[in-house]
Amino acid sequence: MVKNMQSFCSLLVRLLAFGATLSAAIVMATSHEKTSFFSLPVEAKYSHTPAFKYFVIANAIGSAYSLLLLFLPTAAGSLSALVIASDVVLTMVLTSSISAALSIAYVGKEGNSYAGWLPICDQVPKYCRHVTGALIAGFIGAFLYMLLLHYSIYTRCKSSIS
Repeated sequence: MVKNMQSFCSLLVRLLAFGATLSAAIVMATSHEKTSFFSLPVEAKYSHTPAFKYFVIANAIGSAYSLLLLFLPTAAGSLSALVIASDVVLTMVLTSSISAALSIAYVGKEGNSYAGWLPICDQVPKYCRHVTGALIAGFIGAFLYMLLLHYSIYTRCKSSIS
């Protein structure tokens, strides 16, 4: 009974991680806005920034990985070490993509007076809200992957001790 409940909780968290990473990728990929600034046309798109592209790719890989593992049988004990190693790699990739995207988003919101970069969120607020939503979903996905990673390591160590 306890084993089934643990498997269900792990499956549920993995499903939530799939939803978070998929929504982060979709929201970021659909973020765009056109406006004019001093009579000059300005277009803000995620694809104009390499860090945002990396964020979309990392979250798309995370959601595909989660979807793949949802169909993997839970009794596949021989694959548990590979799943743990893959969870570690994916968690670090998601964390690095969030860090890169967050640094660009911060510059977009606040600017950088030392470099002479002006903030853009006053001119393209819809775009900035999309990016913020994607970053929040990305944070949730990375946090859920960290939980899954800790749980996987815990159950692997517990099973090897007993």
